[in-house]
Amino acid sequence: MGVLRGGTVRRRFTMLYAAGFLVSGAVLLALSYLMSGTRVTSVAPGPPPDGGSGGSGGSGGSAVATAEERIQDLQRQLAEVQGQQNHRLLAGSLVALLVMAGVSLLLGRVLAGRVLRPLRMITSATRRISADNLHERLAVAGPADEVKELADTVDSLLERLEASFAAQRRFVGNASHELRTPLATMRASLDVAVAKPEPAAQTVALAGRLRPELDRVDRLLDGFLLLARAQHGALGERTPVALGDVVAQSLTARAAGIAAKGLTVEGGDGLPPLWTRGSAALLSRLVENVVDNAVVHNQEGGWIRVSAGREDGRARLVVETGGRALDQGRVDRLTRPFDRLGADRTGSEDGSGLGLSVVAAIAEAHGGRLALLARPEGGLCVTVVLPAAAGPEGTGGVAA
Repeated sequence: MGVLRGGTVRRRFTMLYAAGFLVSGAVLLALSYLMSGTRVTSVAPGPPPDGGSGGSGGSGGSAVATAEERIQDLQRQLAEVQGQQNHRLLAGSLVALLVMAGVSLLLGRVLAGRVLRPLRMITSATRRISADNLHERLAVAGPADEVKELADTVDSLLERLEASFAAQRRFVGNASHELRTPLATMRASLDVAVAKPEPAAQTVALAGRLRPELDRVDRLLDGFLLLARAQHGALGERTPVALGDVVAQSLTARAAGIAAKGLTVEGGDGLPPLWTRGSAALLSRLVENVVDNAVVHNQEGGWIRVSAGREDGRARLVVETGGRALDQGRVDRLTRPFDRLGADRTGSEDGSGLGLSVVAAIAEAHGGRLALLARPEGGLCVTVVLPAAAGPEGTGGVAA
């Protein structure tokens, strides 16, 4: 029973078919053996009655005794021959049973393979279908049996998924316009109120409080849209992207924030040529979020260490920061939207809680991954792994 419960379905089917063939063969051979051993007996003729013809009594008795001895001798010889035949039949049956066991396994494997072939085709086709090609269908042809019913069910599920993904993409596109319009209107209203001659002090103070909140809502909305775009596979055109150049540009753009906190940056310049392929806008946002995380959630006078390399056909970008010791269990939850470390991270109240969630979604959409590690000495190590690619001709890019 343990053999039937474990292993692949083909192995279980093979064992079941082989067991069925083997039991049937064993029963057939047993019946043949038992029927071959059936003996047909008959009453041997007895001695002639007293006073019968056939000579004198003395000579007649001697002839009968001789005949009986001959009959018994023939019966013994017949029993020996029959025993030898039964022995040979038993040996032959055992050999035939062993041969049939091997044949049963072979036939069982072949039959199991033919039975499971449509299921393997369905599995292979389903694995090829992803968020980028949900329009494809299995379209299994054949009789209306259980296999076709399963394929039609999978096609129906893919159709519903395609409709759901399309609705979500339409929502993302519509929300990007509908939600930004009221924000722009509120900004314009504040600007008009403040631009009036001699605006009221309360109006200026209110505008000063609302503008940072509007900026925060704008960043939050941008993070929502970017997260939805990455999670739904809307990558657009894939082009070669130099990660080292993007890191340098991101650090340059945040030079004011780095200087304000007195941070020391190591390895930001002169990174090796490291190329990947994907959406240039999304990959730039990935690097920007990682750098933002290192700058915003850093301590005064801290440091940032950036390194990049290629290993086993994968591009690896590592950004480390110093600081207080962090709990690895809580660090692992930073890829969830709106999950923060709170007081354990400096400046965590300034973020939207979507930065690393967006990084994880973009990396996964490009076939990569994000790894977060709490450094034993304190601080955080952020590692982004992406598929390496060849750079454009003449750039000195690393070939995949």
